[in-house]
Amino acid sequence: MPLPQQKRKMLGEMLIVEGLISREQLERALAEQKLHGGRIGTLFRSMGFVTEDDIIKVLGKQMGIQPVLLSSVIIDPDVVKIIPETMARRHQVIPLFKKDRVLTLAMVDPLNVFAIDDLRRATGIEIQPVVSSETDVMKAIDRFYGGTSTMEAAAKEADVQGYGVMPDEQVIDLQRVGDDTPMIKLVNTMISQAVREGASDIHIEPDAEVLRIRYRVDGILREVMTPPRNLQAGVVSRIKIMADLDIAEKRVPQDGRIQMKVGEKDVDIRLSTLPTIFGEKLVMRLLDKSSILLGLEDLGLTADTLARFEKMIRRPYGLLLVTGPTGSGKTTTLYAALNRISSVERNVITIEDPVEYQFKYVNQVQVNLKTGVTFANGLRAILRQDPDVVMVGEIRDTETASIAIQAALTGHLVFSTLHTNDSAGAVARLLDMGAEPFLVASSLIGVVAQRLVRKVCAHCKGPFTPTADLIKNLNLDKLMSGQKESRLVKGAGCQQCRNTGYSGRLGIYEILPVDEAIRSLIVAKASSASIRNHAIQAGFAGLRLHGLVAALKGLTTLEEVLRVTQEIEV
Repeated sequence: MPLPQQKRKMLGEMLIVEGLISREQLERALAEQKLHGGRIGTLFRSMGFVTEDDIIKVLGKQMGIQPVLLSSVIIDPDVVKIIPETMARRHQVIPLFKKDRVLTLAMVDPLNVFAIDDLRRATGIEIQPVVSSETDVMKAIDRFYGGTSTMEAAAKEADVQGYGVMPDEQVIDLQRVGDDTPMIKLVNTMISQAVREGASDIHIEPDAEVLRIRYRVDGILREVMTPPRNLQAGVVSRIKIMADLDIAEKRVPQDGRIQMKVGEKDVDIRLSTLPTIFGEKLVMRLLDKSSILLGLEDLGLTADTLARFEKMIRRPYGLLLVTGPTGSGKTTTLYAALNRISSVERNVITIEDPVEYQFKYVNQVQVNLKTGVTFANGLRAILRQDPDVVMVGEIRDTETASIAIQAALTGHLVFSTLHTNDSAGAVARLLDMGAEPFLVASSLIGVVAQRLVRKVCAHCKGPFTPTADLIKNLNLDKLMSGQKESRLVKGAGCQQCRNTGYSGRLGIYEILPVDEAIRSLIVAKASSASIRNHAIQAGFAGLRLHGLVAALKGLTTLEEVLRVTQEIEV
């Protein structure tokens, strides 16, 4: 198939002409495409060579293809119906308007002649392509084709076809229900919609009257659908079959795993079931294995915090901990650190539960309790593999803590996570696990605490004026005087952000480097408060302070910062 290859090279050549990529980068991207497939433009972006805007500008300049900002276009819903949803998603296009016998389409890849021919045959009219970003096109597809209505249609179809009985009223064939087409359609649509909306979890929970389906997006649960409760048995059994669980066992919790492909994304789903008084509650954790790995600069670290963090991850040995509650982005931070320092000259090995992202020059081990691979004995085996850098997904017990500390003391750089509220609390947690104070003091090089705050929606944000009491309570006047420009904002809520006022998330961090004074405090078994007070005197800034600075830059809201940080963290 020479034509697609010619087209792919065309985009690369255009980017070279504009000085945006080098010949070597083009060859690397083509080699990656040959190995793993995917669109060349997407590969350029995921490898960090160019941005979406770069590609759009180049296509506009080199090919005369008009770039369109979809947020500024009023799209006629009747025109959208000309292209079926499946075709729109497959080719990543959204119809904009139709004039005479010409349909103008916003396309992520307007050079894809096969897509244009396919769409021309399907519609019977001429296609005029314009270019828009993948993010904007997929958001428009979700908005105009909608997922909730499709889910509701699938639920209604399943209900009509004979699932209108309560599980305790009649014994039903769960295997038949699980494999029935309407149920498959409902479950698949539920998962696909969650992936498109960027959900991290799907909650399926029965109550007295309905089956409640909620998505966790940007850390907040949102109800998306409440089908009749009599569909519970079919939905639960279908998902259990996908995860290879016992569909007849409803009395004990079960854990399973599902691997799916949603569009071009490989999604790893971790399933947990829990018996409740109304039936089994299911939680599905969605891990997008094809998601773009963030660089350190993309995490939200301020310039001075980034410099301190990078200095710590470049140390030859020692223990670096990242702390925070579940879902605060600890693993993402460690992945970004590993990605920065991994190279062909270093032996980097991780042990994780689960492996959330795969990348080069890193040997990754999956915890598997069934085969006896735990964090502790997996870490022991790793240390016999001559590692330079080791990442332990989480220090959960005394044994793992002891081995990680010993590894740090014997010339290895060890990264791991802990569940503590702040950076100073990590020391107390290690001591509670039975680690010797002098060993902790000798091995620990630093602790990073982090939280995720929701970013204000760029489409509906507006200026926000805090009350005098809020300014006083948060010492905002002092912070504002130190800022060149204060831009406190708040989202009004719009269709783009589903009326939440927020879109996406940003990390806020506090970094506690372990100096000689803190080592002395650790050996003396000083309290977390004492360690924190010493750090503050030395210029330490807590999570809330970093959050307030982000709010003053217009990145998030004061409300979000107060939601995820504690008062002591000022």
